Amino acid sequence: MSVVQPDLKYTKNHEWVKIEGNLARIGITDHAQAELTEIVFVELPSTGKDVSKGDVLGNVESVKTVSEVFSPVSGTVNEKNDKLVDSPELLNKDPYGEGWIAAVELRNQDDLSDLMSADDYRKLLGE
Repeated sequence: MSVVQPDLKYTKNHEWVKIEGNLARIGITDHAQAELTEIVFVELPSTGKDVSKGDVLGNVESVKTVSEVFSPVSGTVNEKNDKLVDSPELLNKDPYGEGWIAAVELRNQDDLSDLMSADDYRKLLGE
């Protein structure tokens, strides 16, 4: 059973979103990192990059596949987690903490209404 944090929002593509004022901190879920297995490389977005909801935010490469990370919101990349460059395994060890990928300054708060609650995400996982 995957860990699902109750205070986060989720996407069907297994990204999580933590709202911090006007910022949306984004990462991949515990379920996603478990499916990918050992993560060996993370391609991060550039700070200042404009993204639209559904755009590719970056890539996560594991020993078995490369997976795209999609932006669940529209806005401007405000921060990226440079720790992942040297320590991509943080996505496996702490997907909801040290393993965040990027923070996007929200352009449209309405984007948040399309995200799933923790309960809805658990249902998607069949838990």
